[in-house]
Amino acid sequence: MSIRSSGILMHITSLASPYGIGTFGKEAYEFVDFLVKSGQKYWQVLPLNPTGLGDSPYQPFSAFAGNPYFIDFDILAEEGLLEKGQYQNMDFGSNNTKVDYEKIFNNKMPILRIAFKNCKEKHKEKIKSFRDENREWLEDYALYMSIKSKFYLSSWQQWDKNIKLRKIKALNYCRKELKEEIDYWVFLQYMFFSQWTKLKDYANNNGIKIIGDIPIYVAEDSADTWANSEMFLLDKNKKPIVVSGCPPDAFSATGQLWGNPIYDWNYLEKNNYKWWIQRIKRNIILYDVIRIDHFRGFESFWQVPYGEETAVNGKWEKGPGIKLFDEVEKSLGKVNIIAEDLGYLTKEVTEFRIITGFPGMKVLEFAFDTREESDYLPHNYDKHCIVYTGTHDNETVIGWMENANIKDINFAKRYLKLNKREGYNWGFIRGALSSVANLAIAQLQDYLGLGSEARMNIPSTVGGNWQWRVDKKYLNDKLAKKIRGITKLYGR
Repeated sequence: MSIRSSGILMHITSLASPYGIGTFGKEAYEFVDFLVKSGQKYWQVLPLNPTGLGDSPYQPFSAFAGNPYFIDFDILAEEGLLEKGQYQNMDFGSNNTKVDYEKIFNNKMPILRIAFKNCKEKHKEKIKSFRDENREWLEDYALYMSIKSKFYLSSWQQWDKNIKLRKIKALNYCRKELKEEIDYWVFLQYMFFSQWTKLKDYANNNGIKIIGDIPIYVAEDSADTWANSEMFLLDKNKKPIVVSGCPPDAFSATGQLWGNPIYDWNYLEKNNYKWWIQRIKRNIILYDVIRIDHFRGFESFWQVPYGEETAVNGKWEKGPGIKLFDEVEKSLGKVNIIAEDLGYLTKEVTEFRIITGFPGMKVLEFAFDTREESDYLPHNYDKHCIVYTGTHDNETVIGWMENANIKDINFAKRYLKLNKREGYNWGFIRGALSSVANLAIAQLQDYLGLGSEARMNIPSTVGGNWQWRVDKKYLNDKLAKKIRGITKLYGR
């Protein structure tokens, strides 16, 4: 990322598709072609893990597994595992610009079971090899999802005590009784990774690199927490003692209560951070660059007693700091990492990020707070950073212009020389692309000039998030040419 370049942020779910949600199929390959025509070098996606409560990619059922929703039916049909009549007339949702997750879950998963039944012999040896190569996480995940299905999707905290506590006799019984179901979840992972690998290869062969995303925490209801409970601060009944969040600030008087279990960093250090190294190693295979969410949490993190209703009564605790990343480099060499260093940053956090050598993030929408001079203003950047118009957690640029404080809006207009004729969104994009930052990223929604209806996520809310999808007709040669022109103008 030392060469001046740019990219577009859009999650897989947001791709067009006839089947209710973006997949690794035809439209994904066409989006790569669109990026090439637009003169881009990067495609940034959100976490690709299987989503849990609230459909958030930041609360996945596994930190290693892939989301089966992204498996493409047409590719399965080409391989003889489905017939088009088995899925073409199903109801995956009536709005082609929003994902209906309930319909995807109810109608997509049964079709994938048909493909599994048709695959018994076809990929037998390849699935066996995949299973052997990924045994360290795949067996626990497949067992976890199989038991979860048997217990009507309830959290592992509600499972029978012997299974919850992973007693050997109980687990062996489950493995025997649920063998067919376990094989199904293994099949889904094989299909996910085989389709994703082909798509990533296509992108790379066309000069497009993929930026992936790792949430710092894992969900309480996840295979990771159930199978590796010793890694977390849990009591003898496996309930969290403390959970994650962030303190009260200008955006929220009560802070944000995320609710993820907190790592036992002392235990992890004694184990040479083995789990984290395995996790990053897996993500190096999946992506060309890794963005680590809430990077400041490695220096110090806000922990809240379990059962609190807000994050107010939390406190700061020290994280592993540079020790973790020294071990990562010792095991894996230099890794291309973007540090998501947004939010409240102390001198120690800034120094820690500099010591790692990882570039941090600058968000233009955060730059125009008239109450103080901001590090996010482009004249304060050095080259070693990534500038964003906004992220998945922010308003679109047009939404920001409609809803922000009027003083901040007027400041942005003066600073970026915004005007309606050009389009406020293009003014923000120009501000990002013209900056000295080595890499500039804009959400696709900002290139399209969409408002709050296209916002991806409102933090600390459940429901109504992660739904936006692009209308395919907007990804045309005219837009590609315009993006390519402004990209070239600013030497990216």
